[in-house]
Amino acid sequence: MNYRLYKDLAPWWSHISNRDSYSEEAEVHLRLMDDALGKKALNILELGSGGGQLAAHFGSDRTVVLSDLSENMLAESRVHNANREHVLGDMRTMRLERTFDAILLHDAVMYLTSPEDLRATFETAAAHLSPGGVFLVLPDVVKETFEEGSVSGGSFGTPGAQLLEWHWDPDPEDHTYRVDMCLMLRHEDGCMESVHEHHEMGLFDRKTICDLLRAAGFE
Repeated sequence: MNYRLYKDLAPWWSHISNRDSYSEEAEVHLRLMDDALGKKALNILELGSGGGQLAAHFGSDRTVVLSDLSENMLAESRVHNANREHVLGDMRTMRLERTFDAILLHDAVMYLTSPEDLRATFETAAAHLSPGGVFLVLPDVVKETFEEGSVSGGSFGTPGAQLLEWHWDPDPEDHTYRVDMCLMLRHEDGCMESVHEHHEMGLFDRKTICDLLRAAGFE
């Protein structure tokens, strides 16, 4: 993955996405995992954890292992999760030789752009779950609900950053859509920098996702 947003621009994440904004979302995710497990999920593995702002709200009473393909993003995550284990690895092939109560795959699932990559990642999750464990996978959108649109956000101040995303689908017949991202970065010295890059995202219908989960051994 060669996206600058997860490499040399990774230190800007704290300006693009405020950690406090993840609090309510983290509470919902923990409740979903706990309810499905029938007890508190004390050991959690997050695949594609990125900058770690979500996991920062998981509480000190849970053991959380954070994994990502980008060392730059793991460095950001260590700022927010200083006492948690971080693992550099590809979620399609990673094997830690241990199991967890629950596994979370948040929006990083959107970077899986083929059925083969989806199934491989689902098999990684299955290989790391304790018997009766829970896998929570949260795509931003599925093919049935995709609509062209835009989102924006960020922070003001110096330094500060604003991000505009344009989501569109050049070919509705394939398994991907495109996100064009424009970042406006204001540096410490007040200089402005604009960066544009496009990201290819996976777009699958619900049946395909469910079929691939079952093929990986999930109920």
